Amino acid sequence: MQPISQNKKAFHDYTVLDRYEAGIVLTGAEIKSVKNGGSNLKGCYITIKNGEIWTQNMHISPYKYASDQDYDPLRSRKLLLKKKEILHIASLEKEKGITIIPLAIHLKNNYAKMEIGICKGKKNYDKRNDLKKKSQDLEIKRSVANY
Repeated sequence: MQPISQNKKAFHDYTVLDRYEAGIVLTGAEIKSVKNGGSNLKGCYITIKNGEIWTQNMHISPYKYASDQDYDPLRSRKLLLKKKEILHIASLEKEKGITIIPLAIHLKNNYAKMEIGICKGKKNYDKRNDLKKKSQDLEIKRSVANY
């Protein structure tokens, strides 16, 4: 599926251990804005409160034709997962160094879905090794293409 918006920084700063797909509870104007590409995952994170999963700091731009005057683009939004998955994610979050981060938003049967990742932070030397490996792979591709 084509992602509507991605959190590219998450792949640079974290190692993704596991992925889940969750539904997002949105209003009508918000889903229209998301379909038009008005969402941003930069700085977004996920919390677990009272057995429910919530996104924090996910920015959805106001829909141009909506009449809602007191719209908060950074409000908390509930994610929909099975209870078993929520309990599993909550148990993983309690481990040291594990965080839950949104990776991408995409549409599936006209419903907005968020791909969330169970992640572990990278050290600076891990980031440098990844960049080094990426540049080497790119160089190999170029040399094969030119040959």
